[in-house]
Amino acid sequence: MRLTNLFTKTTKNAPADEVSKNAQLLIRAGFIHKEMAGAYAYLPLGKIVLDKIVNIIRAEMNAVGGSEISLTALQQKDVWERSGRWDDDVIDVWFKLELAGGVQLGLAPTHEEPLTHLMKEYIHSYKDLPVYPYQFQIKFRNEPRAKSGLMRGREFWMKDLYSFSRTMAEHEAFYEKITASYLRIYEQLGLGSLTYKTFASGGSFAKFSHEFQTVSPVGEDKIYVHKAKNIAINEEVYNDEVLAELGIDRSELVAETAVEVGNIFTLGTRFSEPLQLTFTDEDGSVKPVIMGSYGIGPSRLMGVIAEHFSDDKGLVWPENVAPAKVYLVSIGSPESIAHADALYDELSAKGLEIIYDDRDERPGIKFADSELMGIPFRVTVSDRLLADAKYELTIRTSGETMILTRDQLLAKLS
Repeated sequence: MRLTNLFTKTTKNAPADEVSKNAQLLIRAGFIHKEMAGAYAYLPLGKIVLDKIVNIIRAEMNAVGGSEISLTALQQKDVWERSGRWDDDVIDVWFKLELAGGVQLGLAPTHEEPLTHLMKEYIHSYKDLPVYPYQFQIKFRNEPRAKSGLMRGREFWMKDLYSFSRTMAEHEAFYEKITASYLRIYEQLGLGSLTYKTFASGGSFAKFSHEFQTVSPVGEDKIYVHKAKNIAINEEVYNDEVLAELGIDRSELVAETAVEVGNIFTLGTRFSEPLQLTFTDEDGSVKPVIMGSYGIGPSRLMGVIAEHFSDDKGLVWPENVAPAKVYLVSIGSPESIAHADALYDELSAKGLEIIYDDRDERPGIKFADSELMGIPFRVTVSDRLLADAKYELTIRTSGETMILTRDQLLAKLS
């Protein structure tokens, strides 16, 4: 990607009403555009980062047997009425619409009801189970607080997978597989050492649900972390009974603020019974399907990563999700520019993702933009270095700079 072909620009200032660090940095670096509170457009570089996060999650969901689908955002009132969740007193973040003829619709805040209704066409026998459909889709929630940038939006990306099982034992086995897959996702995103499987309220579905909480000073939740067991307890269920059940002493726990970056729920028959999703078992009996729900927010993760991996110069992306691996800078005479052009073509041909700053700008501006954008490696081609057939390589995370030959440079970048 040549910067002269990119329509977005970096800026020194974020919107005056943007108070969150993640959105300020992402806006300044040209990754997102703030449409309104809680709603952001993803610009070319931001879309690349979001897609990389999505692809890490997608690979894990496919590995546990998931089947990707895409459901509608528009929701029929009657399906939600059958589960008892259409009323604003039950789900208080609905966005609702009215068609010209007076028919009411909703914009989906989640998808348990419509998917359960849909699966009635495909689940009839025990031979049809288990199944694990999932999707990546924009959800809509009328959040009263939308001041945390990508970490709490009114319009946001969500991966939601739903399990449909024959028995509770079959459900619980899959539940553990998803737990392991979520932990692998956070590890790949660079958040593994900060993220804990957290015991939370199970509501009316089960004794516990489980959240995945990333320790962060900007978090809205309070958790109690047991570092040796690599688990945590949400403040909402932090009591002597839960501690005894988990075999944990209060003295072993450390209080932290954290951001919820995923959750998994046992739904049981909460939706299959009112929506009449049943199957005929081997013995001929008709039973309700056992369900589970598993959510993780790619856009929220992007915000958390931006909050955590940044410094006073800008973003510092982990290599797995950075919009490019290399930020290539050309400085000096037409000869240096021609050499940088050739290096760009060579590195691109090797499959490396390159942002080539080929603008007619001062070196200081180019270096500042590379740091603001958070690209892992910066390669500088200049008249001074070319005289010795050398290149300058700067590592974003450490600021370390090396002067390398061409072969040394290619070896480092590969």
